Formats: sequence, C-alpha cells, structure tokens
Amino acid sequence: MRPSGEGAVPSDRAARATDDARPRWLGSALLVGALYLILSLVTGALAGAASSPSLRVVWRLSAFAIAAVVFAAHLANERLRLRNGSRASAWHVAVAVALGALGLALSANVHDLRSAAGYRPRMLIALVAWPLLTALPAFVVALVVAAALGVKRPRA
Repeated sequence: MRPSGEGAVPSDRAARATDDARPRWLGSALLVGALYLILSLVTGALAGAASSPSLRVVWRLSAFAIAAVVFAAHLANERLRLRNGSRASAWHVAVAVALGALGLALSANVHDLRSAAGYRPRMLIALVAWPLLTALPAFVVALVVAAALGVKRPRA
C-alpha cells in the first residue's frame, strides 16, 4: 500500500471533479443569469413598444414561456448531463435565477437614476429583494423537479 503523499496519483475523474466542478456550474449559472437578464430586457422593450394591450400581454407571456424553457434546460443539464444531485442542481439553477434578478434590479436602479423624478433610495431594496424573491421559489421548484428526474422507474 502506497502512502498517500508519495507516488499516489489521483484518478483522472477525481482530479477533474475537483478542478472543473465549480467553474463549470458557476460559468453556466452566470451565462444563464445573463440570458435571463437579456430576455427580460428585450421582451420588456418589445412589450413597451407594442401597438396594442393584447400584443403587450403576448410579449410578457412569451418572456415567461422562454424563461421556463431556459430554466428547464438548465436544470436538465445540471441533473442529467453533469449528473449533479438534486440539491446541487436546484442550488445551481436558483443561483442563475438570482443572478438574472440581480441584473434586472441593477438595470432598474440605473433606469431610476435617469428618470425625471430622480433616484429613489428605496430602489436599493430591489438589489436584495428581487434575487431572494426569485431564487427561493426557483430553488423549491428545481428541487422537486430534480428529485423527480432522479427517480428510477421500474421496467415493465
């Protein structure tokens, strides 16, 4: 038996797990969070420029539908491709949602700075509230769905 310090070579998989696991999920969370932000800003602008109230509703509903697809794809990637556990997958997806909400809160603060009424300091609350108000339900939904994805069904 080799001592752990001498000549012991960690397996390739173990080395990759410690080296790549954090940057991979964090990088995808940042990317998906940016995607949520861009989606929100673009569909919000399109809804604002809509020629009728019904078209405005269509743009807003399309934002929800596209965000749901992004959410599901991110969760499926975490759970099925990267083979993360239910809690880790839900956490990673919730972080992405929170990052998107933080970006939107920053955008709202910048927009408020440029408004004619001037900046309202209470807008700073959005920097904490929006990420929390979106990440908590996202975590719960992702946890339930991720757990369901992990259930092994008996073969008939």
